[in-house]
Amino acid sequence: MNFDDYRQYDAVGLAALVRTRQVSPDELLDAALARAAAVNPTLNALIEDLEADARAAIADGLPDGALRGVPFPIKDITVKMKGIATGAGSRLFRGRAYDYDSELIASYRRAGLTLFAKTNTPEFGLATVTEPVARGITRNPWSLGHTCGGSSGGAAAAVAAGIVPAAHASDGGGSIRTPASCCALFGLKPSRGRISIAPDADGWGGLAVQHALTRSVRDSALLLDLCSGPRPGDLYAAAEPERPFFSEVGRDPGTLRIGYTTRALIHGTLDPECVAGVMHAARLCETLGHEVEEAVLDVDFVGLAVAANTTVCTSVAATLEAEAAARGRPIDEDEVERLTWSIYEEYKGKSASEYVLAQQTINTIVRRFAAAMARYDVLLLANNGSPPVAVGSIDTNAGDLSDYGERLYRFIPNTQPFNVAGMPAMSVPLHWSAGGLPVGVQFAAPAGHEAVLLRLAAQLEAAQPWFDRTPTEPFAS
Repeated sequence: MNFDDYRQYDAVGLAALVRTRQVSPDELLDAALARAAAVNPTLNALIEDLEADARAAIADGLPDGALRGVPFPIKDITVKMKGIATGAGSRLFRGRAYDYDSELIASYRRAGLTLFAKTNTPEFGLATVTEPVARGITRNPWSLGHTCGGSSGGAAAAVAAGIVPAAHASDGGGSIRTPASCCALFGLKPSRGRISIAPDADGWGGLAVQHALTRSVRDSALLLDLCSGPRPGDLYAAAEPERPFFSEVGRDPGTLRIGYTTRALIHGTLDPECVAGVMHAARLCETLGHEVEEAVLDVDFVGLAVAANTTVCTSVAATLEAEAAARGRPIDEDEVERLTWSIYEEYKGKSASEYVLAQQTINTIVRRFAAAMARYDVLLLANNGSPPVAVGSIDTNAGDLSDYGERLYRFIPNTQPFNVAGMPAMSVPLHWSAGGLPVGVQFAAPAGHEAVLLRLAAQLEAAQPWFDRTPTEPFAS
């Protein structure tokens, strides 16, 4: 199967070719590997080669799942693959293998996916760019000098470049939506509790969730069906959907109440390109028959971010403390990046009371946020604060990190609140800057309402198709 043919299909389409015996799983894997050989040396999206395992799985007979034979890479953080290292983008954990599959990996295997590679991620998923010291910079196929986003940057670059039509991703503060915005992909962050991370503990106190980056809405919906649902011992679960998410794609969304804002919720002001993206999306939604009005959001988003960062940073410090205890010696400064070390130094001595107070603050503010969201079916706002930033402009290993927080939130002022509130949110590729860089637009809904977002996303996809809009080759710098 040549690349031109391969690129015409999303994951659902490729699986249909396998099911009707027009192509074999081995042939699809050959196509993915050939494309990776052509572009990965430039992009650095894939950082672990699992071809031998993938070929063995095919030879053993892939399960007859809905996505049988589709090549699919796994983000190198959080989820575990039996016998395969999960390095979390860090020198500290590079080569660390586990003796079990995460439930999410088990779901992917039951779906018949061919798990053939790992994708790059920043150290511990802490950055909105993908430039880890351990694995190097992942570049954006739309512009090699600009970020592909993070922390699911390797996944985004792999999908945007055509290595695969879909890839595993995760999101603890924007890590699905930011790379989706940077790479002109569809990126849905599900509700908290929609996809289990069993048997491990939930990341960052429940802020982090698992899902995928895709070129089509229907791929995202099907993957959500294949992987969602509670597992024994989960502390919380999202409400069971009325019908399969895949069946929502193409279903009439009705007339939605859509509130929009051109605010930067946490910090700064939006780049004019991002404002233009929101307003374009608002007009498009109006032409589709939706009721669109400016949203009123009387919520302390700064206070929410401060409390969330206490949760995240305390979790990072706890991870390093546990590693030090397990190996019987302290973590050395040169084993991690400077941002990680600065977080560790500041938060390893925090009291339990400070963590509890942060959780109480989150609970109070999220209740107000949920009340504000209840006025609308969907909230429309910018995903990122600007088009993709230049490589190196958000450096987690810089000698001076004094303005790191400001640079971080200038770029991602609008994504973290939905992680904290457990609400589903998606980045939809509806706008490009004057310079040709992707600018995703964000839509969010109350907790548990992924179906509303998927119906709207499919409607937008039909009204303004993006599937065939791909980076120009050779990739420009």
